[in-house]
Order: sequence, then structure tokens, then C-alpha cells
Amino acid sequence: MAQISASAVMKLRKMSGQGMMDCKKALQEADGDIDKAMEILRKKGLATLAKRAERETSNGQVVSKTSDDGKTSVLVTLCCETDFVAKSEDFVATADRLGDYAMACAADEGVDNVLATALEGKAFSDILTETVSKTGEKTLVGDYAKFTRDGSGLIVSYIHFNGKVGTMVQIDTNSDDVAGTEGVNRTAMDIAMHITASKPLALDRDGLDPQAVEQEKAVYAEQVKDKPAEIVERIVEGKMKKYYGENCLLDQPFVKDDSKSVREVLTEAAKQAGGEASIKRFARFEVG
Repeated sequence: MAQISASAVMKLRKMSGQGMMDCKKALQEADGDIDKAMEILRKKGLATLAKRAERETSNGQVVSKTSDDGKTSVLVTLCCETDFVAKSEDFVATADRLGDYAMACAADEGVDNVLATALEGKAFSDILTETVSKTGEKTLVGDYAKFTRDGSGLIVSYIHFNGKVGTMVQIDTNSDDVAGTEGVNRTAMDIAMHITASKPLALDRDGLDPQAVEQEKAVYAEQVKDKPAEIVERIVEGKMKKYYGENCLLDQPFVKDDSKSVREVLTEAAKQAGGEASIKRFARFEVG
């Protein structure tokens, strides 16, 4: 067995971020070849992933990043098994790097696209494998979305204080001046916080699953099937209005003033700024 110098162990540790003993063992197994030792450490991470494939990843972090010009934002989640690992230095560092990789990803959605994205010659899938090797826990990218605007407006992100719930919302305006006002920006952030708390299923009625809508109507109709047809129709219509108000963002009562809908609050803020605004899309991700 080759003699392993302390300097070689330190070099491998710096390259891999692994513990001293893991680096020494890998070097011994590789007869001192650092490249082979790196591959051994990588395989160790892959083996850990395979071994823990069925484990639940109910902890982790939601990460958001925005470009310097404010035109592109990403929201992405990194998931692991325990809260202890989610708060560890290695995991937090990987989550931060994930934000950079997500910003560099050419696709607007698809976790596999983020995993395949490379920075400085290293794909994020390799970063993930290294992290698993360090923490010993199953770790994966759970959700990913990228919003890019090409007109006037703003993209706002909000991460809840526990780091496990996050929202990104894109608001289009009829001018840059409207988008730059304090009132519209404050309202946009309030709406992002509203989405985090209220969990809307879709932006509006057209965004809901048609099959789910029909099922809801059928359930309500069944509940009052013994009543005259015209009364059944009115009752179902009333219950569906409530259903839309609970699940469509634009129809939801605003959390800070439930006498107004989200749509009305944004319209008022834009009007006060001398213009118009509308929500184009949103994403809400939650770990666990």
C-alpha cells in the first residue's frame, strides 16, 4: 500500500470537501492517485443515494435568486431527510450553489435540466453526489421554475422564515414607471406572501383542472339532488363561486383585507400609480 502524505490528504480534502479520514481512505484505496480517489469519493455518494433511495426527503430549503437587472428569477428546492442536515454548512452551501445553477439553466422548468447544467465544467448532479457523500443523506432537487419577463413589470420572490415555503410571482405593468413605484412593489410582495399562506391552485378559473372542476360540481349537485332542478343549479353555482374563491389566486380574498380580492388589490395599487397591472403567473414550492 502506498504511503499517503498529509499534504496529499489535505489537497484531496480541499478538492472534494470531504472529511480527513474519508480522503485518506480513498487515497489508500487509489494507491495515492488523487483523480482515482476523487472517483472513489464520488462513487461513495452514488452508493449512498442508491442505498437511501426509498427514504423520505421531507426537509430542506427553498432557494430564490434574481438577476441583477431584475428580469429573471428562479425558485428551486433542495430536499433532504432531516432538519439537522438541512441546517448543516455543507447543505446550505449546496443550496446556495443550486441557485446559481438554476440561474444558469437554459430551460425554464424541469429538475433534470438543472441537474445537467454545468458551471466551470461541473454539472450540478456531481455537486449533489458530493453533498450526499458528505452528509450521508438522500438529497435531491425537488422543484424548479424560472420566470423571465420581456416587458414592463416585476418579478417578486418571498421565502417564509422557516425556509421551507417559497413563492415567486410575475406582475406585468403597462409601463416601467408603474412597475417602479413603491406602492406596486409593496403590493407585489404582499401578494407573494399571500400566495405562500393561501396556497392557490391556479391563477384563475381557466388554470384549474377541468376534471377536478366537474367533480366538484357533481359532488355539490349530489348533495341537493332532491331539490328542483333550477334550485340545484343556483346552489351549485353558489358553491362553485366559493370554490373558485378558495382556489384561484385572482378570486381569493386578500389576506391583509378580505373585503377585497387579490385582483382588486393589485388593480387599485396600479391605478394609484397611474397605470395598470396584472399577474401573469406564479409558483409556490413547499418542502415536506
